[in-house]
Amino acid sequence: EGIGFGDGDCAPYRQSDRKNAGVYAQYAQQLIDAGHAYYAFDTQEELEETRERFHAMKTTFSYNAITRQNMKNSLTLSEDEVKHLLDSGANYVVRMKIPRNEEVRLNDLIRGWVVVHTSQVDDKVLFKSDGMPTYHLANVVDDYMMKITHVIRGEEWLPSAPLHVLLYRYLGWEDVMPQFSHLPLLLKPSGHGKLSKRDGDKLGFPVFPLDWADEKTGKISSGYREKGYLPEAVINMLVLLGWHPSGNQELFTMDELIADFSLERVSKSGAKFDIKKSRWFNQQYLHKRSDDNLAEVFKTDLNRHGVTADDATIIKAVSLLKEKANFVLELTPEQLARDAAAKLAAIEEEK
Repeated sequence: EGIGFGDGDCAPYRQSDRKNAGVYAQYAQQLIDAGHAYYAFDTQEELEETRERFHAMKTTFSYNAITRQNMKNSLTLSEDEVKHLLDSGANYVVRMKIPRNEEVRLNDLIRGWVVVHTSQVDDKVLFKSDGMPTYHLANVVDDYMMKITHVIRGEEWLPSAPLHVLLYRYLGWEDVMPQFSHLPLLLKPSGHGKLSKRDGDKLGFPVFPLDWADEKTGKISSGYREKGYLPEAVINMLVLLGWHPSGNQELFTMDELIADFSLERVSKSGAKFDIKKSRWFNQQYLHKRSDDNLAEVFKTDLNRHGVTADDATIIKAVSLLKEKANFVLELTPEQLARDAAAKLAAIEEEK
């Protein structure tokens, strides 16, 4: 079920289709009618002026239960003023009306009970006058309509979780709210700071699954496949970033991972990326591959270097070379192409 698979009970699957059908507008209006959201007509200039005024007082502006009483919205304007603004086509956003003095509780599968006071949550924008929902409204509506049971995302979304819990409650969906799991961040090899897509090129390891070219700059960021990483090694390496198995085992088949994995054993703290360990994983799975299997990859690389040999010879060469390699590509890098050819020639002479 889904795009390209055929429609089922959860269609449509594109947010643009739901937007055009008025789905998000319907639920935004439901929240307004129930008193859980409101129209805000503040212009960007007015908001910026308010931020500067708060900055001058050495504090940070937050559109919340206190400040909204002094802003231009349907809570402070008369019904006639609100109707006039809407009828005249004035730009607006729909903001969530966060209760002033409540605790929101969330039982996260990784972190246990998370309790956040609503004084720490601002009135997030849910919907815009052009009909576009923000992430907060769209993800809750989409997950409900597609009957999502588990939401697994990075810990940077944890501060937004109380808002999403309230949305499920106010829309009447709390009984079918998904279970949440907020994963720890992947950290730089130094352990300081979140790993970014730019770090790979700076530090010499891939962060994309495949080579990726920036359309604007043309710069290519390296991918795991092109660097010679085996799929099973990448899966094994990734699953151990922040997850602890029940024993001391490090190498897992997919069936073993399925049997042993649980979100409850995912760490709460960030996981430091270890490039040396990722190479070790690849080496282990390289050695596990049969000579026949590796010979097929090796043959392609040999041809690329202008070296030809029969299959039996290539299989023999692989069996001699693979114990010292971390990657199949290391069997024939540019600087060793001639050495590989010499080894093949020596094997031919021994026949």
